Amino acid sequence: MRALLLGGAGFIGLHLARRLVAEGHQVTIVDDFSRGRDDADLDRLRKDPAVRVVSGDLTAPQTWAALPPGWDQIYLLAAVVGVRNVAQDPARVVRVNTFAALHLLDWVTPGERVFFASTSEVYAGGVTAGVVPVPTSETVPTMISDITEPRFAYAVSKLLGEAAFLHTARARGFETVVGRFHNVYGPRMGTDHVIPEMSLRAMREVDPFPVPGADQFRAFCHVDDAVEAMLRLMSTPAASGQIVHIGNDREETNIGDLAKLVLRVAGVSPAIEAQPAPSGSVARRCPDLSRLRELTDYEPTVSLEEGVRSTFAWYREHGWPR
Repeated sequence: MRALLLGGAGFIGLHLARRLVAEGHQVTIVDDFSRGRDDADLDRLRKDPAVRVVSGDLTAPQTWAALPPGWDQIYLLAAVVGVRNVAQDPARVVRVNTFAALHLLDWVTPGERVFFASTSEVYAGGVTAGVVPVPTSETVPTMISDITEPRFAYAVSKLLGEAAFLHTARARGFETVVGRFHNVYGPRMGTDHVIPEMSLRAMREVDPFPVPGADQFRAFCHVDDAVEAMLRLMSTPAASGQIVHIGNDREETNIGDLAKLVLRVAGVSPAIEAQPAPSGSVARRCPDLSRLRELTDYEPTVSLEEGVRSTFAWYREHGWPR
């Protein structure tokens, strides 16, 4: 099988690439390295003869013109994400995420199968407004509760992508699966996410230990489970044309309790300092995975403690931050 990973040098992309190569597939990674890392992990993968790495800007037409057609699976993972990035430059979020999606739609050929990486943020406004239940299924209305809030620029870009892929696939004869990720975490995910941020502060033995949104709840999904869900969906014909939630609904946790877990793993005991959650952050997030289970028999296998321990160990071993 020939797989094209757009944004494949990023967090989920590299884990997916490793899995595909381990299963004997040919993998081409395209990345502009604005967020994806050209590091030792990618270099080890690059040495495999089944892997090709291309440096290219997915918002530029010439990048697409240089890519050959005829892929068995295409994964659009490239995006500007992270609350800090979105708050600093929401216009860039909309531009990059939209142009990458629209260029792919112009380029893809009939018969190919595309995975579009979306997000739970597309319905988060409805949770905040009290009109969307938690755990949340794919059938709830999508909603932006405050369009003036910069963080919703990301949700808007992903909503556009969902609609564009679902409708264009039907019109042009290719297959698509929209996967909405829910708090995926794991090794090599950068520093702009809650579990790495907590891990790095614990390594520095910060005391008191700040915990923004300590009273909020999340259901975290280890990247290995997320990759398993993606591969199952892409090999399931019935998933074509569907939006499917990807996550782990077995261990919904309070953020304050997550902090205690990270500190226990780190072997430190600072005073926890609860702080307000970031602006626009939803109070609770947990996916209803009924559709994913019905389609693929998926079940998450990595417990939160196991995942936090492996993630913490990776960051400690690799000496982050750099």
